[in-house]
Amino acid sequence: MSSDGAPARVRLNRDRVLGAAVELADREGIDAVSMRRLAERLGVVPMALYKHVANKEQLLDGMIDAVVAGIDPPAGTGDWRQAVRARVLSARDNLLRHPWAPHVIETRTQASPIVLAHMDALIAAFLAGGLSADLTHHAMHALGSRMWGFTQEVFPTTPPPDDPALREQMFREVAARFPHIVEIATAGAHDPASAVGSTCDDQFEFEFALDLFLDGVERLHARGWTSAGRAGQSPM
Repeated sequence: MSSDGAPARVRLNRDRVLGAAVELADREGIDAVSMRRLAERLGVVPMALYKHVANKEQLLDGMIDAVVAGIDPPAGTGDWRQAVRARVLSARDNLLRHPWAPHVIETRTQASPIVLAHMDALIAAFLAGGLSADLTHHAMHALGSRMWGFTQEVFPTTPPPDDPALREQMFREVAARFPHIVEIATAGAHDPASAVGSTCDDQFEFEFALDLFLDGVERLHARGWTSAGRAGQSPM
């Protein structure tokens, strides 16, 4: 309580500003985050925020730092493959709690020390497994956004209609125009008409691609691949 009996105002700081911004984005989406809305949420005037974040871009940078800082490092393991896999899946678990973050990550133009620390830890796991700096360099490029726990959707589709007749009609039209897409989209489906336009198991697909990537890197490492000799080396 203050001397006049009013509730004491919690002192504003950068961590509190960023935490409130992340909570707002989690609740209402990134488009809802503005300096005005954030100030209202914190019970301050907008100008008070500029002491801690200079502008909207700096706010977004800080929000990504706050999210990346939430990635739990995996338990120590002597296996480079398991260490990389565990860190990437930890990043994914963390990112799933913040569905707005992938889009914002893709718009950032500079990496902060917190972001670089996550990348450095991944690189360290490769190098600790005996992989060369050369192979690790290319592996990190191939890993891409997967290091943060997301990938771009390959087949962006809309959900099928709820009405069975309309769903069946849509299935016939799509199958006639794009038979090969339908073939793989309905593989293993009990109701092919329902499978077209439906979403896959995102977690399974993510882990499948991650394991495929790790298999390839492991194979290259085992045969001593180098970028200098790539033109004359067989992929097998």
